[in-house]
This record gives sequence, structure tokens and C-alpha cells, in this order.
Amino acid sequence: MSRAASGAAPDTICIAAAQYPIERFATLADYEAKLSHWVADAADTGADLLVFPEYGAMEYAGAAGRDAETLAGSLVAATHGMEHMVAVHARLAKRHRVHILAASGPCRTDASTLVNRARLFAPSGAHASQDKCIMTPFERDWGITPGAGLRVIETALGRIGVAICYDSEFPLLVHALCAAGAEIVLVPSCTEFVSGHHRVRTAALARALENTCVTVQSPTIGDAPWSPAVDRNSGVAGVFVPAERGLSDTGVLAEGRADTAQWVYATVDLVHLRRVRDAGEMRNVADWPAQPISAGRVALA
Repeated sequence: MSRAASGAAPDTICIAAAQYPIERFATLADYEAKLSHWVADAADTGADLLVFPEYGAMEYAGAAGRDAETLAGSLVAATHGMEHMVAVHARLAKRHRVHILAASGPCRTDASTLVNRARLFAPSGAHASQDKCIMTPFERDWGITPGAGLRVIETALGRIGVAICYDSEFPLLVHALCAAGAEIVLVPSCTEFVSGHHRVRTAALARALENTCVTVQSPTIGDAPWSPAVDRNSGVAGVFVPAERGLSDTGVLAEGRADTAQWVYATVDLVHLRRVRDAGEMRNVADWPAQPISAGRVALA
């Protein structure tokens, strides 16, 4: 089956990862039109789960005129557009009966605190959120605050975790999501250089291998000289699983074409993935506790 029915999670799901260009429009209605087109395109192809990138929501600041052209002004302007665009995502998820990870962006938790928040929308229109936990150097400079913790989101597609960009580079963080039941870990990313993309891609591949899970990378792409926050963007979307015979020889189910605005699709067999966890060539999840990683088990020679 492709579209998940109510009740038990499906055996297979179709995932669409956006390779998403940052653009500037005059109004939030223009962003709504762009998003509607992207969602309809993926839904019409049969996707169950649509994944948008980190800091894609900085687009919303573009409608703020000159305020969008300073870093502080653009961060605030993006938050002003967020409430409207949350409602738009909820409507689109309901209309097309899909799950959507909306592009992350700055969100106020109080008058002086901004976090980098991603929201996962269900076909009912309900949503849950995950804040980025580990800040990059540039986010510290921006004044973005780490989120309070992790959550695994229960959905009709199964349990889903979100590791926003840099968070994916920390094995214990993603392992905690998977230990709590996540079989799909979404990795929205925003990287300026090709090297940054490959750090996140390498992390997503490694986390899939370590945890016998699916990881999905969705990046921003293209230049946006009007935005001091996301002025340069390099990345390739991808869907990754453990490198196991019968699942994927390389660990790569699908990847995009560099510098091209597109959806990248992959159909994931969750039954086969679970079978690999218990009876694959290797037993990474079962053997995780065998690592001699505590201080008392490491000796200087």
C-alpha cells in the first residue's frame, strides 16, 4: 500500500524529500501558492510523507521589505509569518491526506527567546514540533536557543523522530530517538557549502546504519542574496537505510541531482527494515550495548 490507512502502520510508505530553492516573494500569499504547488505535486505522485528543509521558513521574511535584509530583522519577520503558514500547512495536510514536515524556522518561546522549530503535520491537520537541540556556531551568533529536549511523534505511518541538520551529527541524540521507537528520522538541513552538505549526508547514512532506521535529508538550495540568514545554500536530498542485502547495497535508496529544485522519492519497506534489525547481515542495534564506551572500560595503553 502507499497511502497509510487508519489503524496499523503501513508495511511500505512513499517518502518525498524536497530539494528546495529559497526564493523571495512580495506576500505570504505568494509563499502559500508555492507551498501548495509543491505539496500537490508530491501528493499526486503518491507520497505519504513530505519533508521540507531546515530554515526554509526564512522565506517568509522576504515579504517584510527592508526588514528582511538585516539578520535580526529577518529572524523577527520570519516569526511574524509563521502563524499564517502553520495554518496553511495544516490545511494542505488535510486536503491531500499526507504527513508534512514543514520547513523549520525561528519561533518565539517568550519575548526574548528564539528556537529553531520544525513541525510535523498529520492528515488530520494536527501537528507536533521538534526544536533543534545543538546550535551551530552561526546559530549561537544569531542568538538562537537550544530546544528543551527530544520527542518521538506517533503517527499513522509509525513513530517518527526529527534531527534538525547539526543534531544528526550526534550519534547518541539520534540513538535516543530510535531507542524510544522511531523508525523514521527526518533530517531537514540548511548548509552553505558542499562540505556542510556532506557532513550532514554522512551523518544521515551513519545514523541509518547504527539504528537500522530510515533517515531522510531535505536541504535548501540556491542563492538568496536578499537574505543574510540563508544567502547561500548547497545540498542534495536523499533517503537512506542501512547497507544490507535486499534492502540497499549502498544505503542510498534515492538522491537528487545537485542544484536542481525537485522532489526526491523513495518507497521504504518497513517490514523488511524490521527483519534486517533482527536477522540482517549485522546486528548494530542489538550490539550497541557491547561498545566499551563508559569511562571505566577505556584504558590507556
